[in-house]
Amino acid sequence: VHPLWQSPLTIPGGTRQSPINIQWRDSVYDPYLKPLKISYDPTTCLHIWNNGYSFLVEFDDSTDRSIIVGGPLANQYRLKQFHFHWGAINDWGSEHTVDSKFYPAELHLVHWNAVEYPSFEEAVMEGNGLAVIGVFLKLGARHEGLQTLVDALPAVRHK
Repeated sequence: VHPLWQSPLTIPGGTRQSPINIQWRDSVYDPYLKPLKISYDPTTCLHIWNNGYSFLVEFDDSTDRSIIVGGPLANQYRLKQFHFHWGAINDWGSEHTVDSKFYPAELHLVHWNAVEYPSFEEAVMEGNGLAVIGVFLKLGARHEGLQTLVDALPAVRHK
């Protein structure tokens, strides 16, 4: 169990917490859902840091230079950080599952609602404060963009 999610009572949100099992048979198509627009400025990347159980790539979120808008979101949300979940073996590692199937890893891009809240810390406490894009990762050919990040990881060995 992830250290932040020991019980539904440990953080706001109650039962609306990770991890979830996405079930295809329960999925419903929404023809009114707008496209999600992603606009990231790579120069807003600040640093990589080790939080003791993973690493985070953190971004300057003081302006609207790296944002997402549209989809199910009522406001635009600023990119705060991204991180990965992975396992000790290649068969599992993702936080979430699809029809109970794990993926080798999962990328989470964490955004916050800067329209309604003055800070990330305040947005975290609210039901509409965060928007996280989760991307399931499979094993495959070398990805140059990801390799650049992997090459930097030896520099963040210690918390």
